Amino acid sequence: MYKWLILPILFRFDAEQVHHFVCGTLQFLFKIPGVPFLFRQLFVYEDPSLEREVFGLKFKNPVGLAAGFDKNAELVEEMAGLGFGFVEIGTVTPLAQLGNDKPRLFRLKPDQALINRMGFNNQGAAAAAKRLRQRKTNILIGGNIGKNKLTPNENALDDYLKCFDELYDTVDYFVVNVSSPNTPGLRDLQEKEPLTKILLALKKRSQKLENRQSATTTKEPKPILLKIAPDLTDSQLDDIIEIVTTSKIAGVIATNTTISRADLATDGEIVKKIGAGGLSGAPLTHRSTEVIRYICQKSNHSFPVIGVGGIGSPEEAREKLDAGASLVQIYTGFIYEGPALAKRICKSLK
Repeated sequence: MYKWLILPILFRFDAEQVHHFVCGTLQFLFKIPGVPFLFRQLFVYEDPSLEREVFGLKFKNPVGLAAGFDKNAELVEEMAGLGFGFVEIGTVTPLAQLGNDKPRLFRLKPDQALINRMGFNNQGAAAAAKRLRQRKTNILIGGNIGKNKLTPNENALDDYLKCFDELYDTVDYFVVNVSSPNTPGLRDLQEKEPLTKILLALKKRSQKLENRQSATTTKEPKPILLKIAPDLTDSQLDDIIEIVTTSKIAGVIATNTTISRADLATDGEIVKKIGAGGLSGAPLTHRSTEVIRYICQKSNHSFPVIGVGGIGSPEEAREKLDAGASLVQIYTGFIYEGPALAKRICKSLK
């Protein structure tokens, strides 16, 4: 029903407006007694065989919601009710910011893809942390953090540390986002020197915060992951592997959106008119899987990888896992395929 009735109606309206409408509708429905239970019956698939332990955390299933869908931690309960094993909020910045000018989210229907240039629009780390402290579900939460647009790259570390401090007691793992194409200069932070500096500083801060919270016992600090772009060369991926290994962070999320527009079915003039932004969805499927396989093989599976990019079916999720990913995340496929996608993937993995 979703693909032949609901989706065509939703796709008649602006993509970002529809996103806010759907999110608002979910929030409203989940306040009605009995609806959360009904959603769980319809969309949650549980089986012990789906459980995973990755970077010290126990996941009920390996299918997560990728960052970007729930930027402000407003839909954690609702996403748990739609069958996800974990939810990644953000990208969150220290200060609230409006993001880039609208329109900034576009559908490429022939490609089952999206182009976005949102620009880290969010309400700030403090607002997200406040909501997470009030949540009722125990679903695992990832905190995807970035820098404010007006913060120069030489001061980027300060922004990552501020987000880290604000969210530390409210999330289960952190994701350092230096790979979005929609914040000017952000991808420059993927270079070896600045990236190593950021990751080592966050590792040090994590240990300090954990020791402060657990004065009588020594606990492992919160896992830190790095989210990388699909547009990196093999040489750059080799650098990423070296950085992750030497900094001893928990793992990698591969991949973010791409700036490539190769081999699209959508009319070239339409794509050109849309302009800049990160492309997600089906056109990214093959490249993101390539990156996952390269990293896992070249690193000899020395750290976990979360696979994301173009997953719109159980088969595509399986391809990511077979390439070496320990977990997967969905976003664009969730929009095109509907609310049952996480359940479908979980059932296929049993």
